[in-house]
Amino acid sequence: MDFNTELLHSAPAADKYGSTQPPIYQVSAFSKDSAETLEKVFAGKAPGFSYSRISNPTVDSFEKRIAALEGGIGAVACSSGMAAVTMALLNILGAGDELIAGSGLFGGTIDLFGDFARFGITVRFVDSVTADSVAPLINERTKAVFAELIGNPKLDVVDIKSVAEVCHTNGIPLIIDSTTATPYLVRPIQHGADIVVHSASKYINGGGNSIAGVITDSGKFGWDSGKFPQFAEYKQFGRFAYLAKLRGGFWRNSGACLAPFNAFMCSVGLETLGLRMERICDNAYRLAEFLSEQEGVTVNYPALPSSPYRCLVQSQLGGKGGGILTLRAGSKERAFRLVNSLKYALNATNIGDIRTLVIHPASTIYLHSTEEQREKAGVYEDTIRVSVGIEDTDDLREDFGNAVKRSREND
Repeated sequence: MDFNTELLHSAPAADKYGSTQPPIYQVSAFSKDSAETLEKVFAGKAPGFSYSRISNPTVDSFEKRIAALEGGIGAVACSSGMAAVTMALLNILGAGDELIAGSGLFGGTIDLFGDFARFGITVRFVDSVTADSVAPLINERTKAVFAELIGNPKLDVVDIKSVAEVCHTNGIPLIIDSTTATPYLVRPIQHGADIVVHSASKYINGGGNSIAGVITDSGKFGWDSGKFPQFAEYKQFGRFAYLAKLRGGFWRNSGACLAPFNAFMCSVGLETLGLRMERICDNAYRLAEFLSEQEGVTVNYPALPSSPYRCLVQSQLGGKGGGILTLRAGSKERAFRLVNSLKYALNATNIGDIRTLVIHPASTIYLHSTEEQREKAGVYEDTIRVSVGIEDTDDLREDFGNAVKRSREND
């Protein structure tokens, strides 16, 4: 099946009544005919649902659809994208362990990694995640490499295959946050990634109406090595060891479950992902191309000929650079004037909405980061992040063109 057909038909949602969407099982608990049956469900010795913090049919349907789309063996949905990042990593990491990560991360992820230090987990940052930057930092305490496939908002692009080869040579997994790329541009597992994480609140949902996250396991990494002794008791699950440990451990115990209604909304949004991303990527490229010709701003977009990631975009992402671009306006004051002058783009913190959204990252989502952390993430006092929507291209170009002109007034 091609992409859009697969979105609709890879994991049928129909139930016994023939519904075309999974019903919303908005319940806390599920009763069983006998105490013996409930005992077996709780022990994992019989299929079924017992309590929505642990599993729910609506959530289960969403997880199956994401796993099928990513080419994984299974997925675990979480209450948010940040919960998904946290769960994916803490399923592996413990006190004394080290993680290698790129510097061009979402501000919330940087803050999370700062919290890791209090639990004895060391995060070693590299300017960009490449085979050459990662290899020298790997030691006996390194347990994983984590990277955003397309950095948000740095917009650096990871060569998954080359980094995965270095990771696997050293017996560690590669965990990819593919939120900004989406499966429409690339399926990281096909290129060697072991675990894929999404903030489903973004492009997967598409409508800006629900918070959600999801973790997909490739099932290809061998967790039974001496490097991961905490997986010893899960050896019996074979290639499902990572998922079994996640579901039966930290994810379940932390209560980071996804609400059934949010799972339903994300399932509905998922079905138009291909159509939306096609329009969003086309709009983003045309807007970036237009703004690169305007006086007073500089543009960063990975698919532009001027980007150092252009070749990687062509070879790995099908020539499409995603839905985010950044502008530098020359000063914070100009940046604010530009944002305040926009007619259609909304000043909001989300990305992946059908509407175009803009934000000044330094004063918002990177408020708690140091100046060094901001600069390594591609965030400066004059940076504006633009999450491009599905509006008509001409309207977007006119809106941003006028805003750029107004930003330079009263200098």
